[in-house]
Amino acid sequence: MELSPDPIYTGRFVLRPFRRRDSDALNEAVRSSIHELHEWLPWAHLAYGRVEASNYIRESIKAWKETKAYDYAIGNRTDDTGLHLGNVSIWFVSRGFRTGEIGYWVRTDRAARGIATEVSARLVQIGFEQLRMHRIVLRIAVGNRASERVAEKLGFVREGILREELKVRGSWMDHTVYSMLDHEYDRQRSHIADLVAAAHLTVEDHPPGA
Repeated sequence: MELSPDPIYTGRFVLRPFRRRDSDALNEAVRSSIHELHEWLPWAHLAYGRVEASNYIRESIKAWKETKAYDYAIGNRTDDTGLHLGNVSIWFVSRGFRTGEIGYWVRTDRAARGIATEVSARLVQIGFEQLRMHRIVLRIAVGNRASERVAEKLGFVREGILREELKVRGSWMDHTVYSMLDHEYDRQRSHIADLVAAAHLTVEDHPPGA
């Protein structure tokens, strides 16, 4: 089960695999959002810089070639400035049981615009339709209400809490598990397609340049 490295699209955004020359754009996006990312993500330490961005991209390219994970850079379809809006990824947790996971983050100055919901919905389609996953999960730090709203908009089911799953900034952090099964996706295809197309947004919901 492999994915093409060609870009994929949603109503407003283009998603593509990382290239080595993306390190500056990735670093700028992380640095501009570091205080928010720092609260929830183990890798987002305050000294994050170009070295970390370059290392991430190198590992992302390697993982893609080995079909271990598929990381996408998020860009705007109508903006040629090269602004990095965030990351969205999908990977197998268990190939034998056809279980996958999606992860995402969006730069702070573009938050609350439906970006994470739209791009994650596109990877939900890919997970079930191309990678033939049976189950897709989202693991979200307890208290990260913005990410919880993404899971809810996608129609994922809240399963429960993984207690003290990760240590972030020296403290153990609980995570909520949300999931969708393939037969649940079959019932929600049109809803997910609407999210991908941004059909749920009105003209007023499209901020300038987004």
